[in-house]
Amino acid sequence: MKSPDSASPNTHAGPDSSESFLLSLGFPNIRVHRSFDHFDFTKPGRRILVIGPMGSGKTEYSARVWRDSRVAQKKGATVASSTTSAGADRRVLHFVRFGIDKDRFKEYPEDALPYRGGYERCGEAISAAGDSFALETIMADHPEAGTWILDEASFYDERVAYLMRNESESRGLVFILPTLLLNFRREIFNQTARLLLENATDVFPLTAYCEHTDCIDDSLYTYRYYVVDGSECPALYFDPLIIVGGDRLKDDPREPNYCTRCDTHHYLPGKEYTFFTLKPLGEAASRGDLKPLLAELAAIAGNIEHSRLYASLKRLHLDVPAPSPENMASLLVPCIAEKALCYLYAEQNLLSTEQLRRVVSDLGLDREYLRKRLSDNHRPLDL
Repeated sequence: MKSPDSASPNTHAGPDSSESFLLSLGFPNIRVHRSFDHFDFTKPGRRILVIGPMGSGKTEYSARVWRDSRVAQKKGATVASSTTSAGADRRVLHFVRFGIDKDRFKEYPEDALPYRGGYERCGEAISAAGDSFALETIMADHPEAGTWILDEASFYDERVAYLMRNESESRGLVFILPTLLLNFRREIFNQTARLLLENATDVFPLTAYCEHTDCIDDSLYTYRYYVVDGSECPALYFDPLIIVGGDRLKDDPREPNYCTRCDTHHYLPGKEYTFFTLKPLGEAASRGDLKPLLAELAAIAGNIEHSRLYASLKRLHLDVPAPSPENMASLLVPCIAEKALCYLYAEQNLLSTEQLRRVVSDLGLDREYLRKRLSDNHRPLDL
């Protein structure tokens, strides 16, 4: 797979026409790089993944294509014949927002394709969908659109990958997918993301600067953290996978913030604990032995320094030759026991509804917080 309509910015262009042209003007023999080309609407059937962390320019790439389409649509019938198949003109774009996370767009016009630093007005060529069936209906209502920008495609159900493949192969439609491929755990986001990658024809990877104040390295990773009393506290590995909300800075210690970080400054405490301790406790509970899990969650909720979680982080991040106290700050974040329950119930399917309710009742956990996070992760439950 290769990035569409551009050469890699770190690749020597070679003896092509651009280099020959510059040499003919008297330029020295230097490395020639190509900037991003205008989008080629004549190529049918592409499924273009535009991936990278927050702030890397994924949506701005889509806005560029949108602007190119405005120019391309002014061309004549000869161009139209080369960009149209099965009644759909690839110069005609339609932008589809992911329908659940509307908070992200509150400060923009209703018809905006927003990116950091600006937006494009889409008029009637914008819709919202929360799953592949809604997307399918929108596509049927707009048969003239040949290029589809599907924002945050990884949040859709797995079916979306095959819907797009079938439409692109049968009708020549092009799909541009600016999306996070990796979650804050630095893992493939979900099964939908895996299928999108598997079915993509082109992948356009973007990077951003690491947002740590002492670093300017390339960043590939999305970092989740909380602000507690003005301090940065990294999210634990078992933090709920999906948290619906905007991407503005928040001081509420229950609500996460996001930025991009390089490998060195992407703190992710608790991964060993999750698989060495928390998940086995959940597996024991699934076999009917709830007491060990209940005891650990009681320690986390009541006196965290007596928990196995604290012991694990202390051993890995303090009792070592090169301590990293930044990771210990993750224990300052509230609702850790609730997050562990969400992980075991919504992601791992290890706890029954009755067990979940019993733990919440016995420990007096925050029902409203847990209710919201379970809903975010598609396991709504009345507690």
